[in-house]
Formats: sequence, C-alpha cells, structure tokens
Amino acid sequence: MADIVKEILARPIQLADQLVKSTDEVDQSFKQDCQELKTKTEKLAILLRQAARASNDLYERPTRRIIDDTEQVLDKALTLVIKCRATGLMKRMFTIIPSGAFRKTSMQLENSIGDVSWLLRVSASADDRDDEYLGLPPIAANEPILCLIWEQVAILFTGSLEERSDAAASLVSLARDNDRYGKLIIEEGGVPPLLKLAKEGKMEGQENAARAVGLLGRDPESVEQIVNAGACTVFAKILKEGHMKVQAVVAWAVSELAANHPKCQDHFLQNNVIRFLVSHLAFETIQEHSKYAIASKQNMSIHSVVMASNNPSPNEKKENEEETPKIAHPMNHNTPSQMQNVVTSTLAMKNQTPNTIIKQNQTPSPPMSQPHHANPVRGSQNNAKQHHHHVLTGTSIKGREFEDPATKAQMKAMAARALWQLCKGNVTICQNITESRALLCFAVLLEKGPDDVQSNSAMALMEITAVAEQNSDLRRSAFKPTSPAAKAVVDQLLKVTEKANSDLLIPCVRAIGNLARTFRATETRIIGPVVKLLDEREPEITMEAVIALNKFACTENYLCVNHSKAIISAGGAKHLVQLVYFGEQMVQIPSLILVCYIALNCPDSDVLANEEVLNVLEWSSKYAHLVQEPTIQSLLPDAKSRLELYQSRGSRGFH
Repeated sequence: MADIVKEILARPIQLADQLVKSTDEVDQSFKQDCQELKTKTEKLAILLRQAARASNDLYERPTRRIIDDTEQVLDKALTLVIKCRATGLMKRMFTIIPSGAFRKTSMQLENSIGDVSWLLRVSASADDRDDEYLGLPPIAANEPILCLIWEQVAILFTGSLEERSDAAASLVSLARDNDRYGKLIIEEGGVPPLLKLAKEGKMEGQENAARAVGLLGRDPESVEQIVNAGACTVFAKILKEGHMKVQAVVAWAVSELAANHPKCQDHFLQNNVIRFLVSHLAFETIQEHSKYAIASKQNMSIHSVVMASNNPSPNEKKENEEETPKIAHPMNHNTPSQMQNVVTSTLAMKNQTPNTIIKQNQTPSPPMSQPHHANPVRGSQNNAKQHHHHVLTGTSIKGREFEDPATKAQMKAMAARALWQLCKGNVTICQNITESRALLCFAVLLEKGPDDVQSNSAMALMEITAVAEQNSDLRRSAFKPTSPAAKAVVDQLLKVTEKANSDLLIPCVRAIGNLARTFRATETRIIGPVVKLLDEREPEITMEAVIALNKFACTENYLCVNHSKAIISAGGAKHLVQLVYFGEQMVQIPSLILVCYIALNCPDSDVLANEEVLNVLEWSSKYAHLVQEPTIQSLLPDAKSRLELYQSRGSRGFH
C-alpha cells in the first residue's frame, strides 16, 4: 500500500518543483501573477511531501482521486507558467493568455491544497485528529456523499474501537437509505475494515459491522466482493465463539447474502456456517446429546417407536425417566407429548451403534464450561471403537444459557432464516441439514416457537422439501416413512394445515405438496386437510392447495390413483367443479389440471358422474385461455375420452 501511494505521489511532487522553478524564469510582465501561483504551489508541495512521508497511513481510495486531480491542476498550471517565459517581441505578441487564466489556476491550486490537507487529516489516527471536525474537501462539491463515505471508511481504518463502531453505524444508515451508496461503500474499500471490526471490535461495533455487511450485499456482484473479502471466515468464527447478540446479526447477514446471491451458499458450507447455525437452532430446542443410544429401535416402525417411548419396560422405566433426552424448550413444562417421544426416539436412533445398548461417557459440565461435541460424519462407520454422531455440533455454547429469552428467540429466528436461504435449491446443504438434528428442530419450533421462528422454520422446511422433490436420494434419506424426524415434520405441517388460519399455511401446504411422492398408500390423513382449503378460501391459499393436490394426483406419482380416490372421498370433486367454473384464472387453470388428473385416474367414479365432470371438461375445451395452457392441451382430450368411455356403459353414467 505504501509503495503504491508513493508511486502515485511522485509525479505531482515533480510537477510542483518544476512549476516553482519555472515561475522564477517568467517574463517581467507576468512576475506578479506568477508569484501568487508560486506561493500556493510551494505550499502544495510541502503537503504532498508530507503525504509521501505518511504513505503508510493514507487511505488509498481518496488518495488516488485527490492526487489525480492535483496532478491535472499542476500540469495545467505548469503549461500556463511556461507560456509566461516567452522572450522576444514576436513571441510575446503571439502568446495569448486569457485574462482570467491566472485567477482560475490560482483557485484550482487552492482547492488542491484543501483536498490534500483533508486527505492528511482524514488519514490521521484518532489521537492526531483530536476530535477535529474534518469538514468536506473542495473535491466533494460535486459528490458530498462520496467524501462522507471516505471519512467513515478512513475512521474504520484508523479510529478507536468506539469511533469505528460509530463509523460502521453511519455506513449502516447510508447503505440502508440508498443502493448506490452501498455500492460506493464497497467500491471505496469499506468491506475489509468492516469485517475486521466485526472480528475484533466490542459487541456494539461487531453488531454495526455485521449489519452493514448484510445491507451491502444487495446484488450478486456485491455479495461476490464481500465473500472474496473473507466474510465467510469471519462470520463462521463469530457464530462459533461470539456473543449471541452479535451472532444473531451475523445469522441475519448470512441470510441476506445467501438470498441475494445463492452461489455463495457453498462458501458458507465450506466454512462450517451450516454446522454452527444448526447448533444454535438446537440449543434449548432439543437436548444436544443422548446418554443412551438404543440400536434396537433402528428398524422399528414409527408407531412402534412412539409406543415404545410411551411404554417403557419396568426395568427401563426408572432409568428412562432420568436419562431420556426431552425437548428442552422453555415453554414445555408438561408431561412429555408424542412430539417429545419422537424427539427422544430420533436422537436415540441417530446416536446408536449396531445391536448394542451403549452407555455414552458423559460427565456433567459446570455452568459456563464447554461440553464435548462430535464432528459431523456422513455415511456409515464400520469401526465399532469410534462412534460418530450424525449431528452438526461443535459451536461454543459458553454462557449461552444465561442470555435473556428475547436474545435467544432472536438467535433462533435468524438461524432459521439463514438456513432457509442457504438450503434454497442446494442439495448438498439440504443433505447436511437433514443429516443433523435440524429437521427435528424445525418440527419442534414450528409447533412451539415464537411467530418469527415459526415462520422462518416453515420457509426452511418448504425449501428443503422442494429440493427433496427434485432429488430422489435426498427424498429417500431424509423423508422416508420410517423416520421419526420426518414423521414429526409431517405432523406439524398437517397441524398448521388443519388449523387453516395461520400465516404459516402457504409454506406448509407447499411443503406437503413437495412431499407428495413420499407418502404410502396407507397414509390417508394427508389429503383431507388440504382438500378443505378448496372451500371458500383466499385465492392464493386455494391455488397453493390445488397445486399441492396436483402433485398427489399427477401421473408421475406412483400412487396417483389412491390419492385421486382420497381427493374424491374428501369432497374435492365438488369444490374443483366450482373453481373451474367460477374461480379466478390463477386458481382456474390448476383446478382444471387436477380435474383432468382425477378423471384419468378414476374415470369410473360415481361422484364424478354426479358432479357432471364431463360437462366441465367439455365446457373448458371451448375457452382459449384454458386450452392454450400446455399441460391442459395434453391432458384434456385424454380425460374427456376416458370419461366418455365409462359413461357410455350405463344409463346413469359411471359405476
């Protein structure tokens, strides 16, 4: 940096020296005008040499801009002075110098003096400035915000921790007000000192710095620059060891960066950010370790696991009462619920070893001490001497239990928000999350968490299930019917759907639709609550319900016939007929698609005959906005022909 600044300053210093020397050689008639230029140039040269001596401390971005302008001013001034050196009558006659040239050049030199003086002050340490008001340099006349940004970034480089915190807060205000200001902060080198403050500052300064970084990452290019500056490493360190209030802001910043540039997701994964976020999500949601790992439950059905958890054997009952991990949610003081039993079973199964009951060596840790954590392991382990846990633990929890409830709730909300954005469309991250305790945490928090925690958990589940819908390996591993964690998730999604009066309804219905291919034929409780949403609901909710049911009834679903019969049995045909005839277009098209699927799958249904579904299909075929939909174009003729075939068998129609 110092060498670059010295290189920048070399030419203007040479020009200033040459200009001073040239003023001594001008014609006598120009002596008085050039003397003023000489005086100001000498003053400017002193400042430039002072800047060269302080090159280690100069802030590069304003240095380049100010010195470039100063060099241009000196170059023009030198050209003017050289004209004044003309000798001989003919040369003087043909040398034309405008009357205002000296005045203009003098003013430009004065502005350069002001700019360089400001540069030296803004780059000085806090002690040297002594709280001096810096003001704005002349160069700020055209763009005062740029110089304000320069000043705040310079303070981030040279100020005390308190001053740096205030500077970060000022940048937060600027970045929040205007996207262009955010880009200027990045262009002017504001990200590295902000990350340094986030890493080294006091709590308030760390919060301000992390918040500023989150606000700056509003577009892919900006996020790319922030990530390249080392944000992932700094954020990971804070999520592991920082104060919880700072960690909450960092989790929010991670969510912003991931939302605005999904390609940065893998960078956060590589720096263990997912691991730390899951640990925060699990803290006081479920107990982090199971003292006993019960392998015999590995291949048991969900019902058996739940029943075994509810009815321990006499020999185990007393021991289980003391040792079985429970949901550690602060609102949960009652008798263990079925959800708690699922949590217990899931943790036991994740911590098991084949065909044995292993007592884990676990010594109670005193308050404020850091417990032992296992590293995440993917795949099976054959070495019985070393038992790895499929959990993403490892963060420092020192002191977390003493945080106030509001901070803990905020931390969970931001951790869930960050995981929601990080897992969006990313198979690898979704696998990491589902192999950990996170699915179970989302299920518990969806049931008992504060509003924002519930909302972010629902959105995270929606994105994870969306990825699982497109990835068969993830779908089979994370949402297999025998998984207690998957069952807990489905139970909570259904509870929200059955209540049908929550802001969580849309993401939960989408998640159910995404899981349509994971349900068995015997799982009959899913369809009914979704069908009920077809009856006089808001168009957005109705549309999501129809789209979800389409995923159950579409021909790509192996159990489409079973699911179509379930839709009919739940009263879906009547509602769908009404939606095709009278629904808004956003609802009408997916409703007609669903009618076509049901007609293809159950053409011999008496209910379809009674609801005159064939008439609905014939009516729909007359409207261009319906038949031009590509999916309807391919389905409608086949659905009509199937219904016509079965209707012709009897006078009443279908049998």
